[in-house]
Amino acid sequence: MITVHKMQELQNLAVKNGPLCVGLDTDPSYLPESVIKSVGSGEEAVLTYNKEIIRRITSEKSACCCKVQIAYYEAMGLKGMKVYAETLKAVREAGLIAISDIKRGDIAATADAYARAHFTGDFETDIITINPYMGFDTLLPFTSYAAPEKGGKGAFVLLCTSNPGMKDIEHQELKAGGLLLDRVGDQIAKINQEFKAGYDSYSSQTCGAIGAVVGATQVEDARILRDRYPETFFLIPGYGAQGGAAEIARTLLEKCGGTVNSSRGILCAWKKDEALAEKRERGTLSMSDIADSAARAAIYSKKDLTGN
Repeated sequence: MITVHKMQELQNLAVKNGPLCVGLDTDPSYLPESVIKSVGSGEEAVLTYNKEIIRRITSEKSACCCKVQIAYYEAMGLKGMKVYAETLKAVREAGLIAISDIKRGDIAATADAYARAHFTGDFETDIITINPYMGFDTLLPFTSYAAPEKGGKGAFVLLCTSNPGMKDIEHQELKAGGLLLDRVGDQIAKINQEFKAGYDSYSSQTCGAIGAVVGATQVEDARILRDRYPETFFLIPGYGAQGGAAEIARTLLEKCGGTVNSSRGILCAWKKDEALAEKRERGTLSMSDIADSAARAAIYSKKDLTGN
């Protein structure tokens, strides 16, 4: 039986490699035409690009995990879902943690089917994102996989997201007092307490098996949430292309820590890379060119987040 769950593995890797999460939300439109033509198709180019990025960030130890947003692969149809499965496999084989950004949330047997689909079989991953807003009972089929006997899988529950409209729901005040996001955060902390008995290595700096999504765009929430949930590991979107600041992210990385996602800022780094200006203009960019640019952007992001 395992003694360390996937969220703790991710916490350990974030300490070792830095907190960067590379978002492989890879759309064919993010790639130069010259690259797609050289590979053969958009789907094949996406998979090749993903694997090249994974290889580089692994060798350079510039990231601790990759987040794969399923929507981009669903949009490519059956071939895209094959690319999705192969990307998850490549991340895990590289020794990084794979986060599947699926944001599922449903009742009873349906939620159980979603959990089986993403924690076993062709689309098996380490950690998923889930939506709590149909009720906390909908979380149970997913969080049950955090038990040692079911593989110690992890989940990030939507708590305080990075989009402007989050205040429409997450910041609503409850009749019982407090905000809705506080109620969700308290439930995450409660679930983590229930799983502690199954693992041996807890301390004040060890995270629970269930984490929370907390965006790097809401400066007023960052300090409050980090202090309120010191043992909850955070998935931190919004940094980079969405305008989130490294300073906010660093606040959220305190206590037991978190991982900071950057997707387009890395995937599309070639578009602003001065070293590639001439090749961009000529339309002669290669797969190696854009993957090298993504790797440089990952190194820069790691330094921006850690200060070294």
